[in-house]
Amino acid sequence: MSVPLLLCFLIVAIERVFGAEQPNIIFIVADDLGYNDVGWRNARVLSPNIDRLAKSGVILEQSYVMPMCSPSRSAWMTGLHSVMTGMQHNVIEEGDPYGLPLNVPVLPQRLKAIGYETHIVGKWHLGCCSMGYTPTARGFDSFYGYFNGREHYFTHRDEGMGTDGLDFWNATGSSLKPVVDQNGTYSTFTFVNRVSQILARRDATKPLFLYLPFQSVHEPLEVPPKYLDLYPTVKDAARRTYLAMVSALDEAIGNVTLLLTKAGITPDNSVLIFTSDNGGPTYHGANNWPLRGAKTTVWEGGTRAAAFVASNLLARKGASSWGLMHAMDWFATILRVAGVKVPSARSPLDGVDQWDTISGGVASPRSELLYDIDPYGETYCKNSSSAALRIGPWKLIVGCPGAFNDWYPEPAAGVPGPAAITDSTMLFDVVADPSERVDLASQRPDLVAKLMARLTQLQKLCVPPLHTPGMQPSPAANPRLWNDTWSPGYC
Repeated sequence: MSVPLLLCFLIVAIERVFGAEQPNIIFIVADDLGYNDVGWRNARVLSPNIDRLAKSGVILEQSYVMPMCSPSRSAWMTGLHSVMTGMQHNVIEEGDPYGLPLNVPVLPQRLKAIGYETHIVGKWHLGCCSMGYTPTARGFDSFYGYFNGREHYFTHRDEGMGTDGLDFWNATGSSLKPVVDQNGTYSTFTFVNRVSQILARRDATKPLFLYLPFQSVHEPLEVPPKYLDLYPTVKDAARRTYLAMVSALDEAIGNVTLLLTKAGITPDNSVLIFTSDNGGPTYHGANNWPLRGAKTTVWEGGTRAAAFVASNLLARKGASSWGLMHAMDWFATILRVAGVKVPSARSPLDGVDQWDTISGGVASPRSELLYDIDPYGETYCKNSSSAALRIGPWKLIVGCPGAFNDWYPEPAAGVPGPAAITDSTMLFDVVADPSERVDLASQRPDLVAKLMARLTQLQKLCVPPLHTPGMQPSPAANPRLWNDTWSPGYC
């Protein structure tokens, strides 16, 4: 089905679920935030604004994401598991000649078709080799941020292909210009200033979709010195800087909520979503305790996100949801919030509407969750395949789960985890044992066989990864050829 036909179908399928007024939707992403890196779980983390929002709404205790950022972002932008779009392996790196497939409609296109004003401020990371892959070609009215996966917070320059270049852009429609006046300004604060400008200029007769994928708290570990002063007793340098970055992000989110209120966007007429894009990289100061693993793994610590929804439109508040949810479910859930009754999933790898579970506490429509099927393996697996599937409480891991297989307490806050394991078939009850300490595969071969058979069925639905081992960046992407910038136009 073509994109125009899909959009027409969605417009026909509109069903108002919040009355005549479409709520404003604020979707905040904290990059590389660990499960244990929020104050509502860990009193050592100073994040009062994030905590206040979380406790005012519904905290999502079983909200899952992909092991790395491009796959997660593709899932919530399309409503499809990343194995259905070829985005499951690795991330899009500097100069890679591909992006999120152009024949797949994405969330801002759907929202724009029903009257929303759409803006992105922050990290894209879904492709930029041609203008067609960039945000303003895919439904956003404006884009202010960077295309690639990482860069320096103050200079906004990204290193790759043995060189570096500026990756900071301001786009409206077909106009794309590098941002050259923010050198020395911490990106977290630059993004808040941009939100202020959007709110001042927006058409207040239209509902707003603001996608705010912050750079924080992804490495490199950089932060204004005053935030380090909040953690004088933390001796580990990486952990101290990381925590300071969380607190700077928290301040920014607090300032965004103040700006929203000033603009008339309040909890009474908006839904605010907060999520990480993958588990925390314990090797860069993050913490997922008591969960096992880290970013780039299919362990719980690599895939269970810190997430919540805050809004007075929720039927319940100050609650926790234990319903099973995946990143791809945000697509259908957000469309439901916007007033679109999304048809039932046609595939087990399509997202589902989770609003009734989040808002009303009804049982999740999801009882099965595919963590990943990656024929090339998670990052650092050296081409050993990776797969993990959960049905009910049972989680099966087949192949290489990733390179970070231990339990990682906060530095100086606990004892080291046991020795790592690598390539195996493992079974866990992640309801009774969310830390994945007791492998039950040898005790329950019946369940191993059941989950393995289902995994084989799902594998037949997957498309090959677009990122392949040994993929080389395009020489045409070199910033020296693009006025010292990481620019679209090389594919």
